[in-house]
Amino acid sequence: MSENLQHYRKSYDKGALRKNQALSDPLDQFTKWFDELKALDVDFEINAMHCITLDEAGYPVSRVVLLKGYDQDGFQFFTNYNSQKAQNIEKHPLVSLSFFWPNMERQVHIRGKAQKMSAAASDAYFSVRPRGSQIGAHVSEQSAVIESREFLETRLKALEELYANKEIPRPAHWGGYLIQPHEYEFWQGRPNRLHDRLRYTQVDGQWKIERLAP
Repeated sequence: MSENLQHYRKSYDKGALRKNQALSDPLDQFTKWFDELKALDVDFEINAMHCITLDEAGYPVSRVVLLKGYDQDGFQFFTNYNSQKAQNIEKHPLVSLSFFWPNMERQVHIRGKAQKMSAAASDAYFSVRPRGSQIGAHVSEQSAVIESREFLETRLKALEELYANKEIPRPAHWGGYLIQPHEYEFWQGRPNRLHDRLRYTQVDGQWKIERLAP
């Protein structure tokens, strides 16, 4: 059985990205676009991003994670350090991040190097997570094969009883990563598939901006 999807077609006409109007610092450009998206008050997680790593067989692996902070040092997300993504990062710390914001017909792609955040930074974020999410970090051996959903539910109940009326500590196997970018690409959809693409790369400590063919 096959399905023809050729009729799925949309014209992009919500904006333009001119090189002479782009901000000189890619983090400032990212913030500008992110703030414009926040102002739309859309009904989806605007901080969702694909995190692409390389597995031990050489396959790229993509999954959606949530951006939890960014600044001049890099982009932050949190995960289980025993997960597949963390194991991939341990062996191949060069990763890609990708954002897709359909409401504005925009994408942002970032390449950089991942490193673990400090225990203090991970503790600080863990302390403000909802209590259920804190317990969930203890429950799940992320990416491990499990026998059933009931296995998780049983562990959850046991840990809820264990930590009833107690502060929940951050598991040692759970914490943050900081992605330090060395390349950005900003993509703005345009009519006739002639999209605007600007790439920022570092040259001698300065950001170089180049237009790429769509």
